[in-house]
Amino acid sequence: MSILTHDEILKEIAAGNIRIDPFHPECIGPASVDLHLGNEFRVFRKVHDIVRVTPDSNYEEITDRVLVQEHLLLMPQETVLGITEEKITLSSNLCGWLEGRSRFSRLGLLVHISASFMQPGIENKQCLEISNFSPTPMALYPGTSICQFIFQRTIGEAKYQGKFRNQREGNF
Repeated sequence: MSILTHDEILKEIAAGNIRIDPFHPECIGPASVDLHLGNEFRVFRKVHDIVRVTPDSNYEEITDRVLVQEHLLLMPQETVLGITEEKITLSSNLCGWLEGRSRFSRLGLLVHISASFMQPGIENKQCLEISNFSPTPMALYPGTSICQFIFQRTIGEAKYQGKFRNQREGNF
């Protein structure tokens, strides 16, 4: 398994093995593609009940969907779910990793705190688990190049068929 570099990413896009919609060629770096923050978030409600962590747990029961025009204020120690503007589609022999960007992590912003592995054959927008670990409030602006996707070849082929295979606005 190997990480795809800039030219290999472009070759896979040309071959149809990677699709990014919308695609901005200038967002391809040396070994990743920058993705942009969408304008939809899921904000956690302030509940006093116990949230049971079981296979039946449903994040939608403890979050509210919020559409943002200008920015979302993220308070210290607060976590929200966001979604990328881009939809990523991978062939069955490619997988990937979603990572934050160092410019924002240096501010105390964690863009993807868990579950960063993206399965072969995905076809969706990426859910972001965004946390403010700084002591100051932060404004999150839709359209910001907030994270990066790193592509990797697999040994063998597979296709993700799990619960979150069709993530998109209103359904992440």
